[in-house]
Amino acid sequence: MFVLELTYTAPIERVDELLEPHIAWLNELYESGVVIASGRKVPRDGGVILAVGDDRTRIEKIAAADPFVTGGVCEYRITEFIAPKTADELAPYRQQLPA
Repeated sequence: MFVLELTYTAPIERVDELLEPHIAWLNELYESGVVIASGRKVPRDGGVILAVGDDRTRIEKIAAADPFVTGGVCEYRITEFIAPKTADELAPYRQQLPA
């Protein structure tokens, strides 16, 4: 599982110009099952995305395709973690700790 933390690198007005394509990009990721939660940080200086998968390279490529990245208004910090414990609703995403 991955936590993708976005930090805006441009004024919020430039971010807002790319918000619609960013949301369309997110919607595709929700439909494909890669993203299970997302939202703005408070204060609004970026956002957070919770993504599922086992392939960090794939997640990095996905992040690089974000219109916020291609538009030059944010940077990503990607943290991979193993989630052996989840809420019951997220049980399909539970992972086994390595031996």
